Parts: sequence; structure tokens; C-alpha cells
Amino acid sequence: MVNLNIQNETSRLRAVILGTAESNGPTPKAEDCYDPKSRQHVLAGTYPLEADMIKEMDAVAEVLERYHVKVYRPEVMKDYNQIFARDISFVIEDKIIIANILPDRKHEIEATEYVWTNVDKSNRIVLPEECHVEGGDVMPWNDYIFIGTYSGEDYPDYITARTNIQAVKAIQDLFPDKIVKAFELRKSNTDPYNNALHLDCCFQPIGKDKAIIHKNGFLVESEYQWLVDFFGKDNVFEISKEEMYAMNSNIFSISEDVIISEQNFTRLNAWLRDNGFTVEEVPYAEIAKQEGLLRCSTMPLIRD
Repeated sequence: MVNLNIQNETSRLRAVILGTAESNGPTPKAEDCYDPKSRQHVLAGTYPLEADMIKEMDAVAEVLERYHVKVYRPEVMKDYNQIFARDISFVIEDKIIIANILPDRKHEIEATEYVWTNVDKSNRIVLPEECHVEGGDVMPWNDYIFIGTYSGEDYPDYITARTNIQAVKAIQDLFPDKIVKAFELRKSNTDPYNNALHLDCCFQPIGKDKAIIHKNGFLVESEYQWLVDFFGKDNVFEISKEEMYAMNSNIFSISEDVIISEQNFTRLNAWLRDNGFTVEEVPYAEIAKQEGLLRCSTMPLIRD
């Protein structure tokens, strides 16, 4: 049996699902892309090659194994994008919630079934069909659960709007003792510089009391301000529009003082080291072309 335990984003990681880039399939057509950044790279002829992405993900697996983390990988499905393990399920406390994601991606869930069928059945949650949610929008943070959402009436028009208000309410019902705090995110189907695909594309808590944040990712300034006040201005690393586009907020914590980060995040990595973090740098710029990075491609199962 797998005894799940996730209370926050940064406690010592013991087990994780890491996506795979093997048999990733051909470059998609621009009109078939799920996000504006992938579309931009398809149109520019710079969409990432499978071999490069496999290399990048292997570098992450190597770091995780060096820290004695148990790493599960999805079963490889032919010509199918299985990189972003965080989208399809997520863990809060001892429960795994299987996400209702874009219909074209439902086979990704089957590829990790061998892991979550080892979780006690009462702790496997499938939300009602009207609840749309992806793990990139959901962040357990001790007494809180932070959730990115979009509640505009034009929600159906945005392929980039992944978590709806019905899912926020369902998660609150599942965890009545937690404070669920929802944040309205800025969405664009066409402009990756003005699109926060998930909450972790513009915000992430790190360490015990720090956070990375991008103001323009939030539609409501007071919600952004609430986070700055919650962590304290001196504990918050503000990223620029360019840094958000490069996915600087989408790093991944192995523990409260060890972070896996992209090797090109010069300003962020220097700040992290200045603040006492050990930074394990990996190449991940090719993966980033699909508007996801380290947090998106990892799905923690157990943290101490």
C-alpha cells in the first residue's frame, strides 16, 4: 500500500510521480495546442524534440534519486504527451484526487493507475464531472489550501482556464478543517506573457515562510496583495513578466532547504542561495516551451 501524506509544498519529499517524455508523439498542429506557449513554439518551428526532453527529465530523476526519493514514472503510451504529471492528479493529506482534465488527456490518468490503485480505496477521490481541476492550481500549505481558478462567464472560451469554482467548492467540502483560499488568474488563449495557466505559473511557496510571485498573473490585485502580506514583503521574490514566461515560479522543493531549479534562472537561483537554500540546477528550457516546468511535471505522494 502507498500511505499518502502531503501537508504542504516543501516538507521532505519521500515519493513522487515524475512524468515521462518517452514516445511523446509528433509536433502537434498549432490549432491542437492546449496553451499559447506551445502554440507559439509550433508556429516558430522551435517546438521541443523528444530526445532533448527525455534528457532534461532524466536529469531531474537523477537529482531526486540522489536525495533518496522514490520515483514512479507513468507507463509509456505510444505518441502521447505524459510530461505533466501534476495536471492529472494531486494529493492533499492522505487523499489522492483524480483530476477532471481536458478530455483529450484522459489516457494520462490510466498511465499512473498502477500507483494510485495501491492507495486505500476510501482515499481515492474522483470529483463530480462538473468540477474541473488540475493539480497545478492546487497548493496545500499547512492550514490552507491555495487554489487558482477563473470564474468569469467566458470560462468555456478559455482552453487555458483549467480549474473552475465548482472544484474549489468541492475541495472545501472534502477538507472542512482547511482554509481554502481561491485566486482569480489572468487567462489568455493566445498570449503566453499574459496567461497564468495554473497558480504555480505565477506563485509558489518555498522553504518555511517564503514565496515566489508574479503580480500580473493575478486578476484581482487585492488577492495578490493578500499573499504578499501573508508571507511578508521581505520573504517574497517578485518575478518579472519575462521570468514568469520562462516559468521561474515553477521550481520544485525536495525539502524546506533544497530546491530543484532551471539552470538559466540566474536571478532567482542567486536569491535562493542568498536565502540559505541549496539549489540543484537542471536544464529544463525545452520542457518550458510547453508552458510547464518542474512543479508541473512532478506529483508528490509522500512528504515527511
